[in-house]
This record gives sequence, structure tokens and C-alpha cells, in this order.
Amino acid sequence: MEPMFYTVTDINGDYAQLMGDQGHEHSITMFLLPEGTTVGSRLKLENFIWTLEE
Repeated sequence: MEPMFYTVTDINGDYAQLMGDQGHEHSITMFLLPEGTTVGSRLKLENFIWTLEE
């Protein structure tokens, strides 16, 4: 599985709204995202594991 990259555009309670580099919007529970994720964070999804990009 190729890595996919997202930017957090909004956090509403327990959910984060993400925008993929391909232009796709995605909503996901904060529970699944790495600790320290905030609005503007860059995330990588690879093999079903989310990581923060520096």
C-alpha cells in the first residue's frame, strides 16, 4: 500500500477533518490519530498506521 498524505483542516470534538493531497476529504476519530495531532498537522497513512510528519 502506497503512503497517503493528509493535512488536518479542522477538529470538531472527537473527530478530525482531513484533506488528502489528492483533494479528497476524510473524517476520522481522533482516537486513531497520533498524540499531538492539531489543526495544520501533516499526517501519513501507511499500512493502516497514522504518523505525524515533521
